[in-house]
Amino acid sequence: MPSVVLVEDDVRIRDALARALASRGHTVRAEPTALAGLEAITSSAPDLVVLDLGLPDVDGRELLRMIRAVSAVPIIVATAVDDETEIVRVLDAGADDYVVKPFSAEQLEARMRALLRRVDSEQAAGPLEVGGLKIDGRSREATLDGVPLDLTRKEFDLLALLADRAGTVVTKQELLADVWRLPYGGSDKTVDVHLSWLRRKLGESAAAPRYLHTVRGVGVKLVPPS
Repeated sequence: MPSVVLVEDDVRIRDALARALASRGHTVRAEPTALAGLEAITSSAPDLVVLDLGLPDVDGRELLRMIRAVSAVPIIVATAVDDETEIVRVLDAGADDYVVKPFSAEQLEARMRALLRRVDSEQAAGPLEVGGLKIDGRSREATLDGVPLDLTRKEFDLLALLADRAGTVVTKQELLADVWRLPYGGSDKTVDVHLSWLRRKLGESAAAPRYLHTVRGVGVKLVPPS
């Protein structure tokens, strides 16, 4: 079973989740502070991290950035804020998924399984190539005409999904659901902003596309330059 580092300052929640996950066969290391959690992550190299944002020593978003500087470990954020704008910020800061408090151990473990299946699938797949683009899910590296692309985590996920479905129009709601794990009905603005950033890094624009083509009123598709 996957090993888990749980970073949660509320002793009741921390102990209850640690017991529930351990009873399901997981190896669990539970820590009450951001710095203790960071040390546990770097020293034990867990399969997955569950991270509370309201920590007493370091803001959870800052801890996300600190973790991402040293590790690509999958991270599920546990947050009390059920607000799309805040959740997008958290996902852009480096989280892979989120659960909104209060949640059950069963819900958390289901999200853990889904996230680890997704990671395993990405790592098992070979590199994707579309024209001069090459996207490697194992190393999480992308190049354009042999030149490395400096992509954020969500930019990489967005590009990889579009490359995996190259030539197919993908709706913005599908992108919100598959890349940001946001429910249908989320804001298109999140996708539009990230597509704009991604276009700049690919050396193109919406007015002069090369790879990323918007199909008005439908979505976007990735195709090799003609």
